[in-house]
Amino acid sequence: MYKKFYGLTKHPFEISPDPNFFCGTPRHNEALASLYYGVQRRKGFVVITGEVGTGKTLLARCLFALLKRDQISFAYVFNPLLSASEFLQYSVADLGLPITGKGKVELLFELNRFLIARYRQSSTAVLIVDEAHLLNWDLLEEIRLLTNLETGQHKLLQIILIGQPELERKLDSPSLRQLKQRIALRCRLDALSESETRSYILRRLSLAGARNRAESIFPPATLEVVHAYSHGIPRLINTVCENALIAGFASKNATIWPELVQEVANDFCLSPVVQACTANGAVPANQTVTNGGL
Repeated sequence: MYKKFYGLTKHPFEISPDPNFFCGTPRHNEALASLYYGVQRRKGFVVITGEVGTGKTLLARCLFALLKRDQISFAYVFNPLLSASEFLQYSVADLGLPITGKGKVELLFELNRFLIARYRQSSTAVLIVDEAHLLNWDLLEEIRLLTNLETGQHKLLQIILIGQPELERKLDSPSLRQLKQRIALRCRLDALSESETRSYILRRLSLAGARNRAESIFPPATLEVVHAYSHGIPRLINTVCENALIAGFASKNATIWPELVQEVANDFCLSPVVQACTANGAVPANQTVTNGGL
């Protein structure tokens, strides 16, 4: 709708995670490198956590591309609200193995045979569980037991758990200490800083065809306001920017001004980050508070 008006070839702020629009901050690049390294070095367990909207699923999609490039088999479980038997059936089926008429013993035998074959081909297989904070205790234990599929030197199945911070608290519980001890790599995604938010928005606009016109569409003052209302959460940045472009197109504004972002933020009931002042009015270094919640 607004692409032609702003001279874009793609929609720059789609909510769906698109690896083509991956804008890696140092933290996101580190997390992706940890995932890939964990798979390549057959580390067994890797855990990635982050608040809602910080880019965890997009990170998984970027990993998919790397695994496909290297011809590494993987299963992706995006809904962990399954029983232990359903989880095993889904994982084995997503690896491309037959499951019809097979019970748990046969499925584990089939999986083990498949993993050994991959190992003999100097490759491996990966089980990626998204929304892993929703896993119940019994299923987490079943997943831990899958790491017993190993040779004397390497894990045959690499397991990646991706979830919200609640996953960290689950893994830190005494009842899961055996699983926690098997985690080789652990990384957390954070919200973007103001400078990272600026780079993120301009980069996505550039990839969508704006090129050197990106800053004329979203000038510096507007970028500051977007960061304040989005709190640096990529998903909220996308939501605010997408709706600002729609509103700008409707009002025939070639430039998205701060007032337009404020109107969009008000429509979504978003509150800005405001700086906290001391009694004498000074702003403490590196301190912010939020006026309300998201």
